[in-house]
Order: sequence, then C-alpha cells, then structure tokens
Amino acid sequence: MKTHYADIPVYITKDGSEIRELLHPDHHAIVRQSFAEATIAAGQRTRLHRHLSSEEIYHVTAGKGRMTLDDTQFDIAVGDSIAIPPGTPHCVEALGDAPLKILCSCSPAYSHADTKIVE
Repeated sequence: MKTHYADIPVYITKDGSEIRELLHPDHHAIVRQSFAEATIAAGQRTRLHRHLSSEEIYHVTAGKGRMTLDDTQFDIAVGDSIAIPPGTPHCVEALGDAPLKILCSCSPAYSHADTKIVE
C-alpha cells in the first residue's frame, strides 16, 4: 500500500513531538512496526519518556539537536542513527534555528499506551 506525504495528518504524541505516521498497522498492511517522521521545532525539547515494549530507531534527516539516552547526552545531526532499546528513557532537543526532523521506526508499533512520561 502506498501513502503520500501530504495526505498524512499530523498529530502530537505524549512526549510533545509533532508526528506524521508514514506507515502504521492501524492504517496500513503492516503488522509489527511503525514508521514515522517526527518534527521538533527549533529551540524545543520533547518530554523525557520511555516505551515499555517498543524498541526505536531514530534517523536524523534535517536540523541538529541533542539526544538524551538514559544518563548520556550527545549531539545529533543529519545522517546520524540512534538505537533506543525498550525501557530506555530518552528525549531530543532541537538546537539552532531550524526544526529537527527524525525518521522513527518502532517495533512493536508506536502506541500512546506503551509510552510513559519519566519527568
């Protein structure tokens, strides 16, 4: 099944990210994962959170930022990929004057019920 970017609605997740679900089992012919684009506005930060069962992969496609992954912080930029194991507290902050855009893959698929705010 094909989706077109402009046809996909945007929503806000529990951590405060603006999300465009590119593919999700609730709407597409996939079962075990989701694929989304997250946008964090310049100067903004998502809330520290964790996922009880989902592992995530982030891949930065635009902007630059700072990633908090458990008790470690590091800068991220275009081309960086980050593995986030289930249960690991994490958040991202957009640095500079441009939005931070990240492709996010979750397995099992993202759900609000699996997301717990830590802060």
